Amino acid sequence: MSETYMTIREMCDAFDVTPRTLRFYEAKELLFPVREGQKRLFTRRDRARLKLILRGKRFGFSLEEIRQLLDLYGAGDQGRSQLMRSFEVAQKRLKDLVDQRDTLNEAIRDLNDQLKWGEQMIASMNKAPKAAE
Repeated sequence: MSETYMTIREMCDAFDVTPRTLRFYEAKELLFPVREGQKRLFTRRDRARLKLILRGKRFGFSLEEIRQLLDLYGAGDQGRSQLMRSFEVAQKRLKDLVDQRDTLNEAIRDLNDQLKWGEQMIASMNKAPKAAE
C-alpha cells in the first residue's frame, strides 16, 4: 500500500467491508476511487469519507443524510457547515434512538408482565385437582 492510494483489498481489510460494499458506495457516488484500468485506487479522501459513511450507518443515518453531510465538506468554510449540520442530524437521531429505546423498554416490561401472568396460570393449573375422567 502506498501512502497515497489503497487498493480495494487493502480498503476491505482496513475497514472490514466487502468489495461489494465499496462498489456500492462508489455507485452511489459517495466514494470516488481513481481508476487504473480495472483497478480501483482509493485516496486519503476516500478513506476519510468511508470512515464517516460507516460511522453514519452505525448511528442509523440514511445514505442521503450521509451524502448531504459529506457534500458540505467542500463548502469552503473550514468545515463549519458540515459540523453544524452533522450536529443537528446527530441530535435528531439521538432523540429517535432514545424514543425507540423507551418504546422497547415498555414492550419488554409488558411482555415480562404477561409471562409472569402466564407462569402463575400454568402453576395454578398444575396445582388444581384434575377432573375425574
